[in-house]
Amino acid sequence: MEKYPSFLTSDSKPFDPLELAHQTEEIVAKGDSRKYTDFYCTGVYGGISTGYTIGCCLKCVFCWVDWSRDFPSQTGKFFTPQQAFRNLQNNARQAGVKKIRISGGEPTLCPEHLISILEFIKETPFLFILETNGILLGRDLGYADRLKKYKNIHIRLSLKAGSPEGFERRTGARGEFYELPFKAVEYLKKAGINFHVAAMSDPRLMPRAERNTMLTKLKSIGYQDYVEEEQCDPYQTSVVRLDKAGFKLWK
Repeated sequence: MEKYPSFLTSDSKPFDPLELAHQTEEIVAKGDSRKYTDFYCTGVYGGISTGYTIGCCLKCVFCWVDWSRDFPSQTGKFFTPQQAFRNLQNNARQAGVKKIRISGGEPTLCPEHLISILEFIKETPFLFILETNGILLGRDLGYADRLKKYKNIHIRLSLKAGSPEGFERRTGARGEFYELPFKAVEYLKKAGINFHVAAMSDPRLMPRAERNTMLTKLKSIGYQDYVEEEQCDPYQTSVVRLDKAGFKLWK
């Protein structure tokens, strides 16, 4: 296996995010088990039980996730879908919250693990919020078709850029893969899945012209609903990643 890429630097070579997804799964998956660092509840979404998982197929410079994203072999423990679900459910009941999510890493990696968790959740009153970068959902319609059977799911699809150049600069993935998250929007609409689009459109990172191009593109593929526009916060990991990649948001 090639050396696993960590955070981006000014001389990083653009990568294939689908290849990185496969490389990451070889580290964070064992059978239908997946690596997590923790299970806890947090106040976002009005209160949600969270499984903090490891591994992503992008290297976004603004990412807030801890260093397990960049060094997945060095931390975490494997949990089966049943073990992960029990932790999520127990924490939710103790905190009195009605929502569950997998965060930290990209939840659409290790699809059998995710689907197995959804099988447990479908028999409960919990809402599962799936936060995703859309890369694997945009690869083929089949993934969205597998998800549409679960009615207690809401997907938050986060766009990282409004142009191939911006995508490559801020995620590290080759610009030719820029279309995949937009294909994911099309596939989710076609599958009739409940979802909304978010975008890291902080003007310090995404020029206004690129933002306008992104919004126009969303409309051209039939998405005219709410776009949750994100701002880059100075998490310790975000500050370091931005600095290493040559971005100077904070002096």
